[in-house]
Amino acid sequence: MAHSHDHHDHDHSHSHDHHHGIAAASEMHFGRAFGIGIGLNLVFVVAETIGGFWSNSSALLSDAGHNLSDVLSLALAWGATQLASRPSSERYTYGFKSATIQAALINAALLYAALGFILWDTIEHLRHPAPVNGFLVMLLAGIGIAVNGLTAYLFRKGQHGDVNLRGAYLHMLTDALVSLGVVVGGGLVIWTGWQWLDPAISFIILAIISYSSWGLLRETVQLTMLAVPESIDLQQVRQRLLAQPGVTQVHDLHVWPMSTRDTALTVHLVRPGYNGDQNFLSHLQKIMQEEFSICHCTVQIEERAPVLEESCGCS
Repeated sequence: MAHSHDHHDHDHSHSHDHHHGIAAASEMHFGRAFGIGIGLNLVFVVAETIGGFWSNSSALLSDAGHNLSDVLSLALAWGATQLASRPSSERYTYGFKSATIQAALINAALLYAALGFILWDTIEHLRHPAPVNGFLVMLLAGIGIAVNGLTAYLFRKGQHGDVNLRGAYLHMLTDALVSLGVVVGGGLVIWTGWQWLDPAISFIILAIISYSSWGLLRETVQLTMLAVPESIDLQQVRQRLLAQPGVTQVHDLHVWPMSTRDTALTVHLVRPGYNGDQNFLSHLQKIMQEEFSICHCTVQIEERAPVLEESCGCS
C-alpha cells in the first residue's frame, strides 16, 4: 500500500529529560531490591535444600527448586534491566531495551522447565513415601515466608507497568503463600502421621505456581511478537488522536513495546491546512505519555488522505 504523503510535518519525541530521570531513579531503587532479593533467596535455597534432604521432604525440595529458579529469574531480570540502560549505538538504534522482554521470556521457559523436574521428583516421592521431619519442614518454610514476603515487598511499587518487576513481585508473593502451605503440611504430617501428605502438598504447590505464572508467560510471548501492551487500548488511542483539532483521519497507527517498560507509537494524521504548529505536536505527545504511558512518539502530518495503490505490500 503506497501513500501519497504530501506531508507538512514529521515529528519525533521521547520526552527524554522527564522519562530518563524517572528511569534512572527507578533502576537505582530496584537494583538494590534485586541485590537484596537474590542474596536472601540464594541463602534460603541452600538452607532449604539441605533441610529437604535431611528431613526427606519433597515439599521442601520442590519449594527449594522453585526458589532457585526465582534466583535465576531475578538475576536475569536484573541483568536485562542494566543492559536496557545502556545508550543506543549506530547499529542498535533503539539501544538494548528489548533485552528485558527477552529475559522475561527466558525466565518463563526456565520456570516451566523447573516445574517439570519438580513434578517428576514429587511423583517418585508419592510412589515411595518416606518419613518426614515435620518440625524441620515447618521451621524452614516459616523462614521462607519471611524471606519471600520481604522480597515481594521490595518490588510492590514497581509491579505496575513492567512485566519484569511484576514477575518478580508475583513470584515472591506466590512463594510466600506456598511456604505457608508447606508449614500447614508439616503440621498435618506431625498431627496425622500420614507421610503421603507431603508429596500431595507438592502437587498443590505445582498447581499454584503453574496457574500464577501462566498470565506472565502469555503476556511475555505477546511482547516478543510486538503486540500492543495489555495496558493500552488501541481503539482509545485512535479515538484520542482523531479527537484532536483539525484531524480528519488516522491511519498507519502502530503501537509496540520497546521494552517491558517503554512503549513506542508511529502514526499518520490527516490534518488539512496544517501550518507546522509545534504546539499541536507537543500537546499530542503529552497526551500520549500522560494518558497511555507512550513515551516514544513519531507523528506524520498529511495534508490529505493517502491514495491507496495495490502494487505495494506495505501497510
